[in-house]
Amino acid sequence: MNKQDLVSKVAETSDISKQKAASAVDAVIEAIKGSLKGGEDVRLVGFGTFSVSDRAATTGRNPRTGEPIQIPASKQPKFKAGKELKEAVNGKKK
Repeated sequence: MNKQDLVSKVAETSDISKQKAASAVDAVIEAIKGSLKGGEDVRLVGFGTFSVSDRAATTGRNPRTGEPIQIPASKQPKFKAGKELKEAVNGKKK
């Protein structure tokens, strides 16, 4: 499912126009991005948790030359699925 499919599903399920559904989906995505950028976790009970983790600087190797290269430290977004989502995916839905 891509973003357009999600928008269509939200519009159908919520009985709203696709334009309003697209605005809603965009607003949710922007809210999650903004919270993560601000250092906050986003917990959606029954779905999962979005968070940011720090990745330390490391030394890697250029695959073509074998030469060592420095990989800078960075922040990585992560998602941990909640119990209900895991159960739904595994067919153990209540």
